Amino acid sequence: MVKPRSIVFLYSELAGYFLSCIRVLKEQIDGDVYVVHWPINPEAPFEFDFPDGIELIEKSKISNLVQFVDSCRPTTIVSAGWMDKDYLKVCNAFKGKCNTILTMDNHWTGSLRQRLACVLSPFFLANKFSHAWVPGKIQKKFATKLGFKKVLLDYYCSDVKLYASYYNRHKTEKEGLLPSRFLYVGRYVEHKGIFEMWEAFSQAIGKRTDWELWCIGTGDQFDKRVVHPQIKHFGFVQPEQMEDYVKETSVFVLPSKFEPWGVVVQEYAAAGFPMIVSEDVGAVERYVQPDVNGYLFKSGDVVSLRLAFEKMMALSSDNYIKMSRESSRLGTEFTPREWANMLIEVDRCVE
Repeated sequence: MVKPRSIVFLYSELAGYFLSCIRVLKEQIDGDVYVVHWPINPEAPFEFDFPDGIELIEKSKISNLVQFVDSCRPTTIVSAGWMDKDYLKVCNAFKGKCNTILTMDNHWTGSLRQRLACVLSPFFLANKFSHAWVPGKIQKKFATKLGFKKVLLDYYCSDVKLYASYYNRHKTEKEGLLPSRFLYVGRYVEHKGIFEMWEAFSQAIGKRTDWELWCIGTGDQFDKRVVHPQIKHFGFVQPEQMEDYVKETSVFVLPSKFEPWGVVVQEYAAAGFPMIVSEDVGAVERYVQPDVNGYLFKSGDVVSLRLAFEKMMALSSDNYIKMSRESSRLGTEFTPREWANMLIEVDRCVE
């Protein structure tokens, strides 16, 4: 007899791109989907449109997590990282009874701490999980060294349908008259490289008045934002209001000093934006091809970022269009439907 499907996510902070993936998952799976999650992050106060037929439960409201998960009769449990000890306890309890999947986005750096983790993992981490699910190749290397035999790729996926719709609606207009505005979307925190970005942009434009930098987000450094006539700060913007900014800007910038992946890169690639992205952002592996759909720069280096700004401002309309179309192609190659199919295929292995 085939066991009824039941997938339980032990999640950290909810994100719109994750909900777009599980919405498609629910459409394709004949079974139940549960999402246990941490409280909403005040630095990213999204208003979520929860998908129908999916039970979302804030972790703090569950008195006994193992008992709750047991009541769901899971065929697959997907756990976000190893930071949450309660999630590890659940996966330890269910290992061998169903799929237990660890998601992780840590890069392999070869540090002493990571090497020690690889030695200890078979006893404290890998023994609790049947699979690891990672976004890219550099994370797969780490997962393999931790002792995982089954490693899935492409854990992160954006709401491709939404961002591709922005591209399709505004493509003709933007290709006809390029909006001379860069766009940053992210938190106002130091490690995002925002201060270096503002300085590099200020140096790149000099006395020019034809380009602007639009910045969207909030965070603990928002009060320290630079004041400049060509740098605009809009605060936090809900996803459904982003189209107004997308149609008025043309080049996406992500200056992070380190970013394990960066789903936002796929989002704005799918929206047809040429890219300026730090080389230490994980998602460049898949969504940025240097000199084809954007430019990479050395993270934290104002001069390197300034040169990228200058190259993009000097781009001809024809080359901008080529970059934009290549970004659109790259950003739409992997979709929530493929993400869901991957998980369903794993879930079917439990009978």
